Amino acid sequence: MRRALHDLRTGTAPRRAQRRLHAMTDDADSSRPNGASPHGRAPQSRSRRATEIAVLVDCADWESVLPACATLARRAAAAALAAAGPTPADAELCIVLADNATLRRLNRDFRGRDRPTNVLAFPAEDARDAAPEAPVLLGDVVISLETLQREAAAQGKTPAQHLCHLTVHGVLHLLGYDHRDAAEATRMEALETRVLDGLGVPDPYGPASDDRPAERAVP
Repeated sequence: MRRALHDLRTGTAPRRAQRRLHAMTDDADSSRPNGASPHGRAPQSRSRRATEIAVLVDCADWESVLPACATLARRAAAAALAAAGPTPADAELCIVLADNATLRRLNRDFRGRDRPTNVLAFPAEDARDAAPEAPVLLGDVVISLETLQREAAAQGKTPAQHLCHLTVHGVLHLLGYDHRDAAEATRMEALETRVLDGLGVPDPYGPASDDRPAERAVP
């Protein structure tokens, strides 16, 4: 799995997901992968293991701001997976903790928007087509440190809380959740809120929150 993890330093996204990506921002042009969610893959006969959640710290400043960033991201991803329902046997995903330069490049190259954003998700389109003995690749979530810090300060939350939110949001995109219309947004936000509550993170979409303009899935 580490080989797929990036290509970020050479300017390319994971090759298996180059045609799809999702963003959390309210201007996101997101779309669900063709066909069924990765949940649709039937478990294989080999013994099942827990989903592998790899975390790549691609920007050294992350560990200065949040020394436990990898642990927090892994915990939030695991909570999102558990809440969303069973994943295929031997599934894998990766959380990449990057910077504004990386997110700007990916946002420009894959969405045509030459500016950084907070989180991008690359669902793996071939998750249902892999050989039986191969792990099921759910995809990759890439998060920007500088944008996370700016948004957390503006919204009156801690960087750790916002990292949990962005991670949960990105992982749900990998599992087929989206916010292309109000009904989808309501469903996705409700699950995000429930997962974050279990992590001790306040509702980011609640009436007392000031972060709706930045994080509201559907304006």
